[in-house]
Amino acid sequence: MAGLFVTFEGGEGSGKTTQLERLAARLRARGTDPLVTREPGGSPLAEAIRALILDPAGAPRPRAEGGAPAAVDARPGAHAEAFLMVAARADLVRKVIRPALEAGRTVICDRYADSTIAYQGAGRGLPRDLLERLNREATGGLVPDLTLLFDIDPEAGIARRGPATNRLDREPLEFHRRVRAALLDLARAEAGRFVVLDATRPAGELEDAVWSAVAARLGAHA
Repeated sequence: MAGLFVTFEGGEGSGKTTQLERLAARLRARGTDPLVTREPGGSPLAEAIRALILDPAGAPRPRAEGGAPAAVDARPGAHAEAFLMVAARADLVRKVIRPALEAGRTVICDRYADSTIAYQGAGRGLPRDLLERLNREATGGLVPDLTLLFDIDPEAGIARRGPATNRLDREPLEFHRRVRAALLDLARAEAGRFVVLDATRPAGELEDAVWSAVAARLGAHA
């Protein structure tokens, strides 16, 4: 791949999306036109899947059969959620990410395959080997050049985030603690790809740290 692939990971309230936007603006100011995308989402199909997965209602919906309404639970189970996430990723990689990288563009993605290992693996309790196989199939083995992990204690992150806006946000604190532990485990296992950042640092300091990590990869990638 000619382009640089950078992903942003982190728990709720980590500020990763704000820092992603700041990085994109900094790249544009230097004459680079990055592709900015997100997971789940980034393509028409993936955005439709996002709406299904993150539906904040998460409540049973009425279904009429034989004239009698019945309550149907619209929430996906753990396996269905994982398969939907991976389907969205497969579409995004094929239609958006790979073409941009092949054209030499820098791609910045808000979440990627590591989130599935953390949220559907550690969070939901699905086998990691299953999720890793699904990720490989969905991405064709495409791995980021750099992953920035914005680390924050889940209790502090949730308090900073404010009211929950989607179904995953609403999971209990213990769920988010498992997610954080899994992301940190991934970072330790792939120290050459990950840069772990203390998300409680001032936004300006974080922005500089992000830029330093990305600039180093850009220089090595040139």
